[in-house]
Amino acid sequence: MSQRSIKGFTLVTIVYWVLLSYMIAALLWWFIALEKQNQEITRVRLSELKHDDPTFYDQALQIEKASKRKTTQYIGEGSTFLALILLGAVFVFRATRRQLKLAQQQQNFLMAVTHELKTPIAVTRLNLETLQKRKLEEEKQQKLITNTLQEANRLNMLCNNMLLAAQLDAGAFNGTRQELNITDLVLGCIDDFRNRFPQRAIEEPADDAVYVEGDPLLLQMLVNNLLENAMKYSPREAVITVALGLQGKQVLLQVMDQGAGIPDAEKKKIFGKFYRVGNENTRTTKGTGLGLYLCKRIVRSHKGNISVTDNQPQGSTFAVLLPTV
Repeated sequence: MSQRSIKGFTLVTIVYWVLLSYMIAALLWWFIALEKQNQEITRVRLSELKHDDPTFYDQALQIEKASKRKTTQYIGEGSTFLALILLGAVFVFRATRRQLKLAQQQQNFLMAVTHELKTPIAVTRLNLETLQKRKLEEEKQQKLITNTLQEANRLNMLCNNMLLAAQLDAGAFNGTRQELNITDLVLGCIDDFRNRFPQRAIEEPADDAVYVEGDPLLLQMLVNNLLENAMKYSPREAVITVALGLQGKQVLLQVMDQGAGIPDAEKKKIFGKFYRVGNENTRTTKGTGLGLYLCKRIVRSHKGNISVTDNQPQGSTFAVLLPTV
């Protein structure tokens, strides 16, 4: 969290506790005032009784009972109000804290998106200007063109992620469900990544046909985001392993990397919107925090489950379970 966000959260917390303390103090004052009034009324009513009246003790007892009933009523109403105030205070505090955290994540997202957009645009522009101004050898031209296409694909994937996230959140995405060979889909995604990143080693699954019912575009984005995530957090020389097969009546897709791994405390958080592991001020890995969030939304829309565990000897294993046809 930035210094500005910390100061804002501190100010909100102070104001919150001041207002809560004032409300509790006002409730206590209300109880004390009513109880004093009750005692005063009881004293006046007792003083009006005649001691030589045969029913004096019965009347005094009735007055005392009425006073105790009033006290019990005040305590009950006060306790109810106090419970409602504390319950509302907890709800407001948690909601405010969640909103401040979301606002900080959105700010970090905008900063990350700005960087992610500027980098491929700058590289593409530089490559095109180089091709325009200089007469290069065919090999160098092809290298620049390949690099430009990689940056264009990266930019296209980023835009697709942002568009899909917005559509899913608004409930405006209309997909098409069909029976498809997910093995071919996964192998196609791997081939695309090999063309884009020829220096990276990806171990592909066997080509045994496995079928699921789903949206081809969403499932392709799911596999692409998992592969992209594995490449971001793995050393360049490390092998990324993709496994695919049946587990009972479900299809199991696994993407295994050999990166630094994910702390246990972060494993449940990484699928949150805009969430990224580590400190925003010191993080060097590229990303927007949308990839794994989309993976979870896509898997859930297909009535499946996604989880992350530790890979051996190091790294992470993302496992996706989808119903088979």
